[in-house]
Amino acid sequence: MLNQFSRTELLFGKESMERLSKSRVAVFGIGGVGGYAVEALIRSGVGTVDLIDDDKICITNINRQIYATHKTVGKYKVDVAEEHIHEINPDAVVNTYKTFYSNETADQFDFTAFDYIIDAIDTVTGKIALVINASAANTPIISSMGAGNKLDPTAFEVTDIYNTSVCPLARIMRYELKRRAIKKLKVVYSKEPPITPIDDMSISCRAHCICPPGTARKCTQRRQVPGSNAFVPSVAGLIIAGEVIKDLSRSGNHSDVF
Repeated sequence: MLNQFSRTELLFGKESMERLSKSRVAVFGIGGVGGYAVEALIRSGVGTVDLIDDDKICITNINRQIYATHKTVGKYKVDVAEEHIHEINPDAVVNTYKTFYSNETADQFDFTAFDYIIDAIDTVTGKIALVINASAANTPIISSMGAGNKLDPTAFEVTDIYNTSVCPLARIMRYELKRRAIKKLKVVYSKEPPITPIDDMSISCRAHCICPPGTARKCTQRRQVPGSNAFVPSVAGLIIAGEVIKDLSRSGNHSDVF
């Protein structure tokens, strides 16, 4: 029967589409990378998604985040994403968490309940905690490395963390994961050297932070506010989603991915 996923089914087949509809994917971080990953998951027929992000949409998100518009500024990202998802697939199951993922909040999540985990957060401690917990649960995970301060969307690669180079975030992750005896991690990363953003305080969030009252991590607390654009983080998110969809659509155990 013709439906919104018919064109995808022409490539994957009925059995794979059924597997996707029964899959549950957790996406940690619904920003420039994670938002586009969610979009592709839902449009590909993934039946259940868990969205984890405590941020509200800021006007500075509009340049790159799929759920950010002037109409949604000030709303929680996970709430806007949930509404958008149901406009695409009313039958999708969406679990939302207004949570900043860290070692302190990790026990809120049962990693064995997920078929796949997407790490699209930007703190090293949170990323390490995600990888460790996913590894302990034997749940596949794919992590996004640095996507800020870059201009070349064609420079992304999918590989194991220990095969990465150039990316400063990947270098830190290699070191920290090796210390913790984590032997593999599938990542999307870019070999493009990061650009130093222009130091213009007239357009800097550090000088003109408009985060709502009560925001835990204001821009004024950052050492540097990264520059970004519409075409680099989105590509990283779509690549990540593609890897997840291909892995989930295959039969058998997916714990062997990288």
